[in-house]
Amino acid sequence: MSYIILIMAAFLDYIIGDPWGWPHPVRVMGWFISHCTQFSWQHFYEPLSQRLAGIGLALTTIGAAAVSGWLIVHITHWLHPWLGITIASILLASCFALHSLTKAALDVIKPLNDGQLSQARQILSQYVGRDTADLSESEILRAVLETVTENATDGVMAPLFYAIIGILIPGIGPIPLALAYKASSTLDSMVGYREPPYTYIGWFSAKLEDCLTWVPCRLTVITLAILSLKPLRVWRLCRRDAIQDPSPNSGWSECAYAAILGVQMGGLNWYKGVAKYKPLLGDPIYPITSTSIYRALQLTRYSFLLWLGLTIAAYKVITTYYIDYHVY
Repeated sequence: MSYIILIMAAFLDYIIGDPWGWPHPVRVMGWFISHCTQFSWQHFYEPLSQRLAGIGLALTTIGAAAVSGWLIVHITHWLHPWLGITIASILLASCFALHSLTKAALDVIKPLNDGQLSQARQILSQYVGRDTADLSESEILRAVLETVTENATDGVMAPLFYAIIGILIPGIGPIPLALAYKASSTLDSMVGYREPPYTYIGWFSAKLEDCLTWVPCRLTVITLAILSLKPLRVWRLCRRDAIQDPSPNSGWSECAYAAILGVQMGGLNWYKGVAKYKPLLGDPIYPITSTSIYRALQLTRYSFLLWLGLTIAAYKVITTYYIDYHVY
């Protein structure tokens, strides 16, 4: 039934996404992380003790997410198989962010295309950490494209990767590992900063998320390169530019899209009045436009569907072989 859960989860994310106000695992994770972080700051003052507290925070959050997901699925399946499948599908859909990414991009692009620059800046500020008050139209488009392409890996492809790994492990299923990765990603977004007060308490969460994302990120880049029909060019540009990015993953993800779209990302950004320069990724063959963003979202959707299709096909082949082998 695992492939049915994958299909239903993908369908739910495509048509519904994350309805505002509905219960969501990430909100629970966020509440837990926030309270544990406040507790740690109140009781641990030395760098070493905060580092140890950060390790405990990360392992507890990730472990609780995985175990809770496993228990919920098994209890509901015990009550009724289809109830278990439905709940599992909803939980897995909550780990995918393709619908949310698309909506966020369109929310900014629409007023921008209508000439409402100030409104586009205000909406963009809800989705990115950089200062948006003085961004030009081209800078807004770059910010949207960078957000869409960076989060394509950790928000879409990596959760799918861990759901697939969970299917391959007997007795686990797609939910626990997908939720565990989502917990790691949430930890990184909330406490994984080098700046105080997160320097020590968030270091382990940041490093762990980098490690967990490394393999699905490279597989995503390979998938995008294949879909582009110019894999050598994509890989060459990633080898040239992505390694300059301080992040071991986001630079690769963004650069793969930049290479396919023929645009350049990176450059100067401002965060709370402080200028930060990101390495340039890709060649500026074309300017970044709304069409670039639409194409990036389409590439992510194609990559997601390709992984989904290959997983279902492999699952059916393995299941058929297993049945035939044991029957005969």
